[in-house]
Amino acid sequence: MVPSTERHRPFAPLPEPAEAFVRELPKVELHVHLEGSMKPETLLELARRNGVEGLPSSLDAVRDWYAFTDFPHFIDVYLASVATLLTEEDFALLAGDVADTLAAQNVRYAEVHVSLYAHLMRGVSAETVFAGIERGRARAARDHGIELRWIPDFPGDFGVESGERTLEATLAHGPDSVVGFGVGGMEVARAPFADLFARARKAGLHSLPHAGEVGGVQRVYEALDGLAAERIGHGIQAMADPELVARLRDERVPVDVSPTSNLRTRAIGAIGDHPLPRMLDAGLLTTLNSDDPTMFGTDLTGEYRTAHRLGLDLSTLALLARNGVDASYLDDTRKSGLKAEIDEVLARHTA
Repeated sequence: MVPSTERHRPFAPLPEPAEAFVRELPKVELHVHLEGSMKPETLLELARRNGVEGLPSSLDAVRDWYAFTDFPHFIDVYLASVATLLTEEDFALLAGDVADTLAAQNVRYAEVHVSLYAHLMRGVSAETVFAGIERGRARAARDHGIELRWIPDFPGDFGVESGERTLEATLAHGPDSVVGFGVGGMEVARAPFADLFARARKAGLHSLPHAGEVGGVQRVYEALDGLAAERIGHGIQAMADPELVARLRDERVPVDVSPTSNLRTRAIGAIGDHPLPRMLDAGLLTTLNSDDPTMFGTDLTGEYRTAHRLGLDLSTLALLARNGVDASYLDDTRKSGLKAEIDEVLARHTA
């Protein structure tokens, strides 16, 4: 178990020019959860505002609360945090905070998972959720020029009904900024959700499931074959199956990895065990992400620092950034512009 003092120690800067490069690198983020990005200060404010009891009452206590023992423990804490969100104003505050944090890291575009069912199950309407996060999205564009898009998802371990309610609410009330549909939570079998994802795709939503973090290679196959996954969230266990690796490579299916998240949830034993370098060596279209950054004591810039410490040079960090752009749902013009900026920063720091 990682001590809480170690978990929340600020990232040590890299040697120059790597640190300056990582800070200046234009970034996109494709696997980050809105609710998992809630700052401890925001959690305390929302808990006081809405009279939510049973949560830590100080910043230090919140940080200790985030010392997860395993993946189920993380889910328990995640759902307890979500209970602080009740009103449109709450969701607007959270989305605005998330945008501020992303923009400060030179993130230009993000596709953000929203745990919609976790709100529906508490009686919070989809209209309230979407109205609030859209307010935050509009402020982000106005204040920072950052583009946010949404991926409503549901916890697979809550069953098909949770997915049905999530999809129905998304189709009825989701704004145009919704780009995809996902499944997360405890990594149960994905095959039972095939019909649900077929309906989502027919409605124009991209299939973006979590698979292969802790559930084994079979979950990745189920996501590809049953859900027609366009990207795989996490997917690190795919590296145990050479045939699956070859398929992901040949079909150019992006795999969104989050090294610190995998460490905090005990999907890997040590950060040095993370397969990110091997995934890149195998030719996988791998992207770098923070997942639930405040809960895991990280952020996207920190993940680039971690990638560099895993042995990736500046050119490979730039490749990760370009991969994120390529795997996104930005239009081609915006993609070309961002990749040109990434190349310019790389050239300037490696001249």
